[in-house]
Amino acid sequence: MATSEDLTKELETIQKQLSDPEFVLDYKRVAEASKRYAEIERTLNGETLSMQGRSGRSEAIVEIRGGTGGEEAALFATRLFEMYKKYAVTQGWHLDVLDFNQTTLGGYKNIVFDIGGSGVYDKMKYESGVHRVQRIPETEKSGRVHTSTATVAVLPKVKETDVEIRPEDIDISFYRSGGPGGQNVNKVSTAVRLVHKPSGIMVSSQKERSQVRNKESAMEILRAKLFEIKQQEETGAITEERRKQIGSGERSEKIRTYNFPQDRITDHRIKKSWSNISKILDGNMEPIFEALSNEKSQQ
Repeated sequence: MATSEDLTKELETIQKQLSDPEFVLDYKRVAEASKRYAEIERTLNGETLSMQGRSGRSEAIVEIRGGTGGEEAALFATRLFEMYKKYAVTQGWHLDVLDFNQTTLGGYKNIVFDIGGSGVYDKMKYESGVHRVQRIPETEKSGRVHTSTATVAVLPKVKETDVEIRPEDIDISFYRSGGPGGQNVNKVSTAVRLVHKPSGIMVSSQKERSQVRNKESAMEILRAKLFEIKQQEETGAITEERRKQIGSGERSEKIRTYNFPQDRITDHRIKKSWSNISKILDGNMEPIFEALSNEKSQQ
């Protein structure tokens, strides 16, 4: 059975043939080549959808980053993480923090975590994108509403066999695990930072007290990011900007707004709103996931 890589190479061969002036004069061969091209595209697209959407994907790696808004954005990133953590509890999922970087106020500049359980990826995949918050920060004395953002990236956790990473393509360094404000917590350099030289992607992990375990976790994050790039390259759905977004955990599309003064959450993809923000942030996300799932199934 042909692999995705074999099919991609065959696509490239057909593309070259169809650009050959002599080849295109043979109408029968052109028709056959065009038909085969369409078949391969359908197969590759089907594989990608299957990989990304099937219920068998019981683990995902999630990365949340504070975006526009400084401290307020970092605090909002923390609220999003707490929302997902509370929802995970209601679903019986496990959640393990792999890496984080906090501000002096305790907000997350970025946090990466592994989440697993029945149907994890099928639900969490809808969270990828820019989340916008409109509220009065605790530090705001004039009562002015601020707008801040946080980005969420949800990647399926993949096996070593899904992505080949050559040892010579990795730069590895060790450092001490940090706490709020960047203060060092451990006296031993157990945290691990990896840089994938071909893509420029940098990942890190500091959850364990063992360099070996942290390296394994960092490799899992790196594989997930490289796997998404690989899948989108095979379907021709990746651009240089998209590649950069995957590497940094950012997404350009604004998917949801959390408007505190109006006590309303709006998902812009399906143009639907819900009231009672505090209840949703306490983990009651099922109405949102159901609405998104129903809308996507009808498309």
